[in-house]
Amino acid sequence: MTRLHPHRAFWVVTATFVMVLFSSAAPSPLYPVYQELWGFSAFTLTAVFAIYVVTMLVSLLTVGSLSDHIGRRPVLAVALVLLIASMVLFVSAEDVGVLMAARALQGLATGAAMGTLTATVVDMQPTPRLGSAITGAAPAIGLAGGVAVAGLLVEYAPAPRFLIYEVILGLFAALLVALLVVPETSERVGFTSRRHLITTLAPQVHLPPAVRGAFLAAVPALVATWSLGGLYLSLGSSVVARVFGVDNHAEAGALLFVFFASAAVTSLLITGRPASTKLAFGYPALVGGAVISLAGVLTETLPLYIVGSVVAGSGFAATFLGALDSIIAATPAQQRGQVFSSVFVASYLAFSLPAVVAGLVVSHIGLQETVIGYVAYVLALAVVGALVTARARRRVPTSDHSSATSAMESDGAVSARG
Repeated sequence: MTRLHPHRAFWVVTATFVMVLFSSAAPSPLYPVYQELWGFSAFTLTAVFAIYVVTMLVSLLTVGSLSDHIGRRPVLAVALVLLIASMVLFVSAEDVGVLMAARALQGLATGAAMGTLTATVVDMQPTPRLGSAITGAAPAIGLAGGVAVAGLLVEYAPAPRFLIYEVILGLFAALLVALLVVPETSERVGFTSRRHLITTLAPQVHLPPAVRGAFLAAVPALVATWSLGGLYLSLGSSVVARVFGVDNHAEAGALLFVFFASAAVTSLLITGRPASTKLAFGYPALVGGAVISLAGVLTETLPLYIVGSVVAGSGFAATFLGALDSIIAATPAQQRGQVFSSVFVASYLAFSLPAVVAGLVVSHIGLQETVIGYVAYVLALAVVGALVTARARRRVPTSDHSSATSAMESDGAVSARG
């Protein structure tokens, strides 16, 4: 079978990356519709969110490194089949049980896909600059698009409970067909024994020794950024509706879109800058944006909240990209699936656990108080991350940084030659 040129295949993988995140965010604007239709509690709504995260983390912890052994394409193909099945469940859902089953299956598929997609993007990147831009922008573009498009369809399109999932199902089917002509980028080394297979699939977060230092230094950045993203996706719709009185689903989706759209644009603009530069811009923007957004909530000033969302989204992208770049520079090519799965384990734990806690406590202490506590938590993480980054920069000689940059450029040139 004729394979796509590596550059065209790169864009197929990029589109898949965006669509996986798009589909994960698409149900969010529909939750109030489900809640009104089926009459379930806020606790049940939190459980629907939590089951997606739990199954995704289980998948990341078990099959996250599988693509390093059997190749990227088989893992992506199975993930896309599972995502198509989850869309079928969403379309057929008539009660909260089926909704939870759909979210659980979607979580399993997303966990299998995320680390593999990131590794494949880096494998195929025509240049390190473009690869960095995509790994930073794809999650933000996907999440922003999912929230915004779903909000528009819920508000204005016919059959709002079904149409968004039918559209996503069709796009996933097209991507699955396209995957058949995408070249494999990882050598299929297989397993040396049954014990090796079982050990690989056992739930674990394991990092190669060469990567551990860079990964640990990046953890505060990963946790701070994705925790803030979780705040917008978990409590953002409640803030928009209850604080600012916006009850139009399309308008609410547009307001949530601002944060992730700003992150996507920043990812494209800041790519090519050193990781240290990204972090030096990202941390202050993350802190400043969160504070401005909080001020908008406390004073019930929507324009201030929007400005804060723009600044915070920019900080999200720059900080996450800076952390990811430092990890990529330290990661051997044959272990990318494993390492990037570990990145998303940390990221999605940060994305989900605070959001679940916030969902549980908001009815007890109030929305504004919950947002204050959540923002304080993000600010503390950002300060710790900035201190860790500053300390690491003092300890790493300039020559080492240059060597890491040269390694990334050399790796990108090899990938481009395919």
